Order: sequence, then C-alpha cells, then structure tokens
Amino acid sequence: MKMFIKSAGFFFACCMFLPGLFAQDAGEILQKTDRVLFSFKDKQANVEMILENRRDKEKIREAVLMQKGTEKRLYRYTKPESQAGIATLSLPGDIMWLYMPAFGRPKKISLLAKSQAFTGTDFSHEDMSVRSYAGDYTPTLLETTGEAYILKLVPKSGKSSYSKLVMQVDKDHYYPHRIEYYDKRGNKEKTATYVFRKTGDYWYAREVTMTDLKKDHATTIIMTDVIFDQGIPDETFTVEKMMPEEE
Repeated sequence: MKMFIKSAGFFFACCMFLPGLFAQDAGEILQKTDRVLFSFKDKQANVEMILENRRDKEKIREAVLMQKGTEKRLYRYTKPESQAGIATLSLPGDIMWLYMPAFGRPKKISLLAKSQAFTGTDFSHEDMSVRSYAGDYTPTLLETTGEAYILKLVPKSGKSSYSKLVMQVDKDHYYPHRIEYYDKRGNKEKTATYVFRKTGDYWYAREVTMTDLKKDHATTIIMTDVIFDQGIPDETFTVEKMMPEEE
C-alpha cells in the first residue's frame, strides 16, 4: 500500500511538472524559429505580389524589400505605375509608416489601421511588420507530428488583432510551414503557407501565400534576387528615405 501511494504521488508530481516541460520545449522551438528567420544582418530582395480573387483574376505588383535585423523593414513598390512609389516602413517599437505619392508626405499608421489590408493585399500591416515570434507570443506545444511541431501562439500584447496563431514548424530546420490566424472571436480568419529556400547560410521564405478565408481571396509573395549581409546603412530606414529624392 505504501508503495502504491509513493508511486501515485510520483505520478501526480510528474503530471504537474509536465506542462512546464511542454511550455519550455515550445519556447525553445520558437526561439529556434526566430534564429532561422532573423539570423542575417540585413537582406535585400525583389518582390512579386500576385493577388488572386475567387474569379481567378490576377493583379501583379512588384516591389523592392530591404530589411535590417529584426526591427527595420522597408517596402517600396515599383510596378504597376499606379502603385509605384508607395512605401511602408517598419521601425523598432512596433512603429509603422506609410508613404503614398498622393499624400505628399509619410503618415504614421495608427493601431487601428494595422489590422487593415496592406496596400490592398490579403496581408495586414500587422502581418507585414517585423516581429520576433518568441518576443511577441506565448507559445504552447499542441502536437508533434512526423514532420512538424504544432504550436499555439497567444499574443502577449492586447494590441494584436488576433486572438491566437497556430504555427506548424519544420522539425529539421525550424522554419514555419503554415500559420493559421484566428480573430478576436476565435474564428479562423486567414492561413499562410510557406516555401523556404536556402542561400548560403540562410533559409528564407521564397514564397508565401496568404489566404483570406472570409473573402475567398489570396495574395502570394515571391522573393527573387535575394542578397544577404551587404551592409545596408541605418539611414536607409528613415522616414525621409521613404520619399523620392528631389532632382
């Protein structure tokens, strides 16, 4: 009887300790994901955006992406002519700016606007901001499959437009295969699927498709001519640099 009580006590102690173990494992997985996504010093790429609606009609846009570290990113559209010159800038402190030639000067994006569509795509401004997943979300390991870890990510800040994300992380390389986005009511709102490639020492998302389940609409981002660690200066990521230089 004493042996049974000791065994039962050990079992219940283990049960109480296991959630902590899973939380720790989930945190380690997410930290490894961040290291894969942001191990470079800086990055530059050409970007093609393909917008497709339920009638299989496509719109194609082109842009240049420049990023430094985990907190600075600049998008500048180059095509079509109606979009050329539009730029978005992400800065430390979850700050974002938008420049549209029609405005004449950059405008700071409000908290409310961050949940809105990024220049008419299926990505929101929040989706396109630079973020550390381990820094911004509290992870829980939901499941381990043969190919992936399934994590639930709950935003640490109430400022997010999402109640949670569910991320599938590659078990071998720790990049995301798929992310599901849930709105504040707990309904699945969007899904993002990824195709990763490796250049030199770095993995990067060569292709990302964001599907809006409510609108039945999708946007695919394809990166080409990716260059890492070329020493992009900090001055590139300033509000003044969003506007075209005066001739």
